[in-house]
Amino acid sequence: MPERCKEINKEALVEILTEELPALRAKIGITQEELCAIVGISRQTYSSIETRKRKMSWNTYLSLILFFIHNKKTAPVIETIGAFPENLKESLNINNR
Repeated sequence: MPERCKEINKEALVEILTEELPALRAKIGITQEELCAIVGISRQTYSSIETRKRKMSWNTYLSLILFFIHNKKTAPVIETIGAFPENLKESLNINNR
C-alpha cells in the first residue's frame, strides 16, 4: 500500500461527509431514491446514514464523494469542508487523468 494511503483518516472523512449529506443533496435537488440509484445503495441504507443511525462504509463514501465532486453545484462545498483531501485524490489518481 502506498505511504500516502496510510495517511488518510477514513473515519474523519466519513464523518465530514455524513454531516453534510442533507445539505449536499438539497443543493443539487436530488431525492434519496435518485442518489441511491446513482451510487448503488438502498434508500434504507442511505436514509440510515443520513440520520446517523448507521455508519457510512468506505465504499459508500467513495461513491458519494466522487458523485459530489463531479457536480458543479456541490464540488465547491466538498473542497471547502475538506471531505476530499489532496492525498486521497492522489491515491485515486484523480488529479492525473
